[in-house]
Amino acid sequence: MTEAAAEPGDAHRGRVRVRGRVWVLARVRWAGTTSRLTRYADLASARAARLVTAAGRRSSRLPPVVWDSLLPTLLLLNIITTRAPHELPVAVALTAALALPLVWRRRAPLTVFGVVAAAAFVQWLAGVQLPADVCLLVALYTAAANSGRRGTLVTGAVVEAGALLACLRWATEGAFLTPFVAVTAMVVAAAVLGVNVRTTRAYLAALEERAARLEQQQEQQARLAVAEERTRITREMHDIVTHNLSVMVALTDAAVYAQHRSPDKATTAMLQISETGRQALTDMRRSLGILRTDEPDAERHPLPGIAQLEALADQMCAAGLPTRIEVQGVHTHIPTTAQLTVYRLVQEALTNTLKHTPAGTRAKVRIRCSTGTVTVDVTDSGPRPPLPGATPSGHGIPGMRERAAAYGGTLRAGPLPGGGWGVHTRLLLDSGGAASA
Repeated sequence: MTEAAAEPGDAHRGRVRVRGRVWVLARVRWAGTTSRLTRYADLASARAARLVTAAGRRSSRLPPVVWDSLLPTLLLLNIITTRAPHELPVAVALTAALALPLVWRRRAPLTVFGVVAAAAFVQWLAGVQLPADVCLLVALYTAAANSGRRGTLVTGAVVEAGALLACLRWATEGAFLTPFVAVTAMVVAAAVLGVNVRTTRAYLAALEERAARLEQQQEQQARLAVAEERTRITREMHDIVTHNLSVMVALTDAAVYAQHRSPDKATTAMLQISETGRQALTDMRRSLGILRTDEPDAERHPLPGIAQLEALADQMCAAGLPTRIEVQGVHTHIPTTAQLTVYRLVQEALTNTLKHTPAGTRAKVRIRCSTGTVTVDVTDSGPRPPLPGATPSGHGIPGMRERAAAYGGTLRAGPLPGGGWGVHTRLLLDSGGAASA
């Protein structure tokens, strides 16, 4: 009983499984067909888009005369195929007079409009209605797009007068207002469209001119920035090379003089020469490394400032120029670039003293720091009239003036009343010179 009763249920489940498989297979086939159709539709759309793009490119390559000749050709073909033989000569002549001048409408828009208007007046006198009257609207559009406000008003008034005459002559009795309003709307639309085209063209021309002017200004600013950067690098290299070479020359002379009498002092001088050379290389690498973001020396070696003036004084003392540093006030609040400017000013002044004064000269550096200013005074005890040919010249003092001017200061350099040479300047910290420095 149990087995016999189970047989119909098993058959039913088998039929359900078969139907389910058929349904799944049908869905799979339908999904495959749908995906193929979708893929074919995408390919067709892509090909159509490419064809439209290619057609647009080919059409844009055609000269404007071809497009301007299209309407006259169509109008002449229409007259030839639709008019009766006895009406054909007059209709063809008037159509040619109305349509053919449009070929030259881009070159002489007002002249073409005058010719078309005259042909339309002759047509009105002859009492012939033609589809070529649309050429008046085309000529009006061209005149409005290529002439000023006065030309647009005059041509629009002429066409509107022609529309009035045409409606008075050819409008059916009692139906004057409707065609006149329709023709007037077309005249206004053609004129407004031409004015919009002219305005858009002028706006685009102004944008192009502005873009060209901005590009030129950017190029000029870039050239100025390059020139300023070259000046800055030249000034830095001058200060570094001149100072360190002057110190090295003085130490070399001292080593040569002391090599027989005091070998220990000669050895010390030679060691100081090598240290000065290494310092010069470090300074040059640091100054040039600012131009490269991947230069590690620009981060390893901080820019020199007021705190490094003592080391500079020791270096000058070793080179034979006793130097005393006096700093008044707190300098920790002074920006790094301003401290670099102070350091370079002192370095250049001391280098000039070392180069242009005799042995036994002493130098004194006084730095006065306040909230908004830094005053720098560098004096020496050299002879009042300087030695022949010893007046500082070259790029040193001009470079110092440029550094001081970057912070709104003026530099004074010259002989002192009591003898010696002095350099004085005051830097304004709030003058915005940090960027230019």
